[in-house]
Amino acid sequence: MRSILILAVAIVGVAACERSPVNPVSSAAPSREIGTNATTTVVMSGLDNPRGLAFGPEGALYVAEAGRGGAGPCVLLPRGVEECYGATGAVSRLWRGKQVRIATGLPSRAGPTGEASGPHDIALLGRGSAVVAIGLGIEGLPRSALGEVAEEFGWLVRLPASGRWRPIVDLAAFEFAANPDGGPLDSNPYGLLAEPGGWVVADGGANALFQVARNGDISTLAVFPSRAHGRATDAVPTAVAVGPDGAYYVAELTGVPFAAEAAAIYRVVPGQSPTVAWSGFTTVIDLAFGPDGSLYVLEHSTGPVFFALPGRLLRIAPDGTRTTVLDGLTRPGSVAVGPDGALYISNHSTEIGAGEVLRIEP
Repeated sequence: MRSILILAVAIVGVAACERSPVNPVSSAAPSREIGTNATTTVVMSGLDNPRGLAFGPEGALYVAEAGRGGAGPCVLLPRGVEECYGATGAVSRLWRGKQVRIATGLPSRAGPTGEASGPHDIALLGRGSAVVAIGLGIEGLPRSALGEVAEEFGWLVRLPASGRWRPIVDLAAFEFAANPDGGPLDSNPYGLLAEPGGWVVADGGANALFQVARNGDISTLAVFPSRAHGRATDAVPTAVAVGPDGAYYVAELTGVPFAAEAAAIYRVVPGQSPTVAWSGFTTVIDLAFGPDGSLYVLEHSTGPVFFALPGRLLRIAPDGTRTTVLDGLTRPGSVAVGPDGALYISNHSTEIGAGEVLRIEP
């Protein structure tokens, strides 16, 4: 069985954007120290399970919120946890210092701890519209186990400027039909990358990277290997970004027991098998390239096994040197490089009401 976070379980797919001289962050936001010597500023707060971040062409920052679940229908997962549905997924925007929820009513499921599955990532299309990846991640159960709301999960959905979302591509159905890795049928769309002709999706349940054309056609770009760490461990890809060389780079969370330094960053060239570009990471949840070619790697946790705190942000310089940019993070979910040159991280990404976005000076 694939084991992923409920957050993935159960990261960058940031849409390309034009640089803007406008700083979307309020200068009045409080600052605090979180590990290392980096000073961070809280620019968004009160979020419900905040995950993927993306900047729009106008310089606004958008965050996908996986929501807080609701009263049901409910599903009992194989590991004995009950998750209940609610239309509480959302997208929030930060623009000129003002935080607003611009879309609500997206599907969400949450368990007793408040950790949710729902909108996992967002990519901007321009003119106020976006595409959002809605997770599934019910640990190998058939989607029908979710009852009357089953078909709301496992999709890419379009979010027009009006805020009324509509489904466009059923990724879970493709996994169930094609099952490219040959393992148990499982889908959890998580990382999302916008391209001129469509989108690329890292599906943490399918252990695969999918390419989605604008007409809805889906193809498999890569399948990522399982390996032994005391037991069979899935790759669990969580994010995808395009590198300076034009190749795709894919973040790996790994599955149970989420062992320290077991995760890798894969390089994917269409038509070729994925190769390991860098290794020795722990539960990588997102990645993003900076304008100088540096790669920023966000680790959800750094403990010896499972998700022991803290999380941290690493930088791999173009010459391969690794440095810690920021540590002491609490269940971070996504990293993005802003048009102002700063770094942005969604933090407390598995909590209801306590989620936040941090701004880190370069």
